[in-house]
Amino acid sequence: MSADVQFASLPEAPAGRSLLSGSKLAAATLRFGSLLAFLSILVIFALTAPYFLTVGNIGNVLGQSAISGVLAIGLTIVLIAGGSNVVTGGIDLSLAANMGLSAAVYATLIQLGFNDLAAGAGALATGLAIGAVNALAIVLAGIVPLLATLAVMNVVAGLELVLTQNTVLPASTDFLSLLSASDGFGIPILAYVLIGFTIIVTAIVQYTPLGLRLYAVGEFPEAARAAGLPLKKLVAGAFVASGLCGGVAGILSVSYLSGSTTGSGEMLLPVVVTALLGSVFSRRLVPTIGGTLISTLFVGFLINGFQLLNLPSTLVSGVQGLLILIVVSATTLLRKREI
Repeated sequence: MSADVQFASLPEAPAGRSLLSGSKLAAATLRFGSLLAFLSILVIFALTAPYFLTVGNIGNVLGQSAISGVLAIGLTIVLIAGGSNVVTGGIDLSLAANMGLSAAVYATLIQLGFNDLAAGAGALATGLAIGAVNALAIVLAGIVPLLATLAVMNVVAGLELVLTQNTVLPASTDFLSLLSASDGFGIPILAYVLIGFTIIVTAIVQYTPLGLRLYAVGEFPEAARAAGLPLKKLVAGAFVASGLCGGVAGILSVSYLSGSTTGSGEMLLPVVVTALLGSVFSRRLVPTIGGTLISTLFVGFLINGFQLLNLPSTLVSGVQGLLILIVVSATTLLRKREI
């Protein structure tokens, strides 16, 4: 038997296993490297930034992170159902504008004499309506999510300007005061809202048949279609759920700022960074709600540390953009290796 024949007869499984093991090793390195980077940043800021580890500052970070965290969770749901390709798959650029308009609706209704229940229902309905418009544009009209949500973002931002006349609408009620308060340890109530919201969404997305279907549609759309899953309905539902998260964040924003805000668009980049970075903190480099919570705290402490060190805001935006580039590049390369 010739050497060529002997070589051809060798089994190829070990090479396949080697490639798979290499992918798993690279994924684990990326994940634990990210956790190590998170801890290292905390240590560096603790040593260099004044008051970084004080209870008041930590509570402030948790309170600020609640709003962006809820928005990032909404975007994570879209990423799960739409897939990892942010151009043709899961992305919702209208979330920050959604929050701004929902907050404006809440504050407007309070000023008109409505109670918190009616104002909250109005804000949530606004968020749901925006999510439904996104769903119709993507599922029925067939517009790619990137363009559809970009268009909706501009429309929603325009509606907010019309409603508020580009001014801050103050709002003050007992309910809003309760949400913006802190407990006896200096931890804001908003932090508990974020944790509770995360637990609820995690229970639905990670541990119910609905959540499993969302993952199947996002990761294996052809197999999901062959299995008879209603792809369009599930994708549309993900965008409606994301819109609802925008409405919830709008209510939290009003409580935190004691009114509406004209700068909601500035939150878009941190929210996108948080949602995309969340996959790095998951076991299989896929979006998870728990990973998004860790990412929310990571981005929150990163921004806070820069502020305490009096670093320019442009540098913060640059770091956030760099994080997006690194995460998308790393996860894309790893998935190509697995294929």
